[in-house]
Amino acid sequence: MGLSVVLVHGVRTSRTMWRAQVEVLERAGRTALAVDLPGHGRRRGEAFTVDTAVQAIADGVDAVGGRALVVGLSLGGYLGIAHAARRPEQVAGLVAAACCTRPARILVEPWRWTARGIGRLPDGGARLNQRMVDLWLAGAAAVDVGAGGFSLDVMDDVLREVATLRPTADLRAVRCPVWLVNGRYDHFRGEERRFVAAARDGRLVVVRGATHLVSLTQPERFNRVVLEALDELDG
Repeated sequence: MGLSVVLVHGVRTSRTMWRAQVEVLERAGRTALAVDLPGHGRRRGEAFTVDTAVQAIADGVDAVGGRALVVGLSLGGYLGIAHAARRPEQVAGLVAAACCTRPARILVEPWRWTARGIGRLPDGGARLNQRMVDLWLAGAAAVDVGAGGFSLDVMDDVLREVATLRPTADLRAVRCPVWLVNGRYDHFRGEERRFVAAARDGRLVVVRGATHLVSLTQPERFNRVVLEALDELDG
């Protein structure tokens, strides 16, 4: 069977955004589990904290045998780094995508205030969120990202907690190989060289034609990165 994979979604969406990856991995004979973070998907209504989110990843790894390749996008990437630093025995390798900017408070707070304003709209920002999905995604990707529902009310908690993360410091503590994957047009890749330098065994992959949602906009290339990582780790 080889190494299993645990996949961690981005903010507001859920485990369903990983459908294409789960299908490819299962066809390759791998066990693949996409988890829902607190406040998202099947766990909507739960309070989101970094501690409970890291525990959700740890529980997912335990469910597939106690050790896995962890794959995360955006929020999931930041949390994947934090989990690997805290629970190194669980992580054979880490693919951290779309998370190569440190979430300093000076950057996060304006976003947090914007999210609060959007949340006060009559529909809680649902229409605006759907417009963004329609703008950046199409076809199966647009369906997958919303299939588990959108968690618009979790943004304030997430942004408050994200500002406490220190990903480059955590990367220095991570023992396993780390693949940092960014779309060519990702606004979160501004410090990718710093992130690679912080990792003990870091590799950078920049995907042409991809935006921040690299696993959704270029799934075939993203899947290849994950499969190649698995082959290397198995070897």
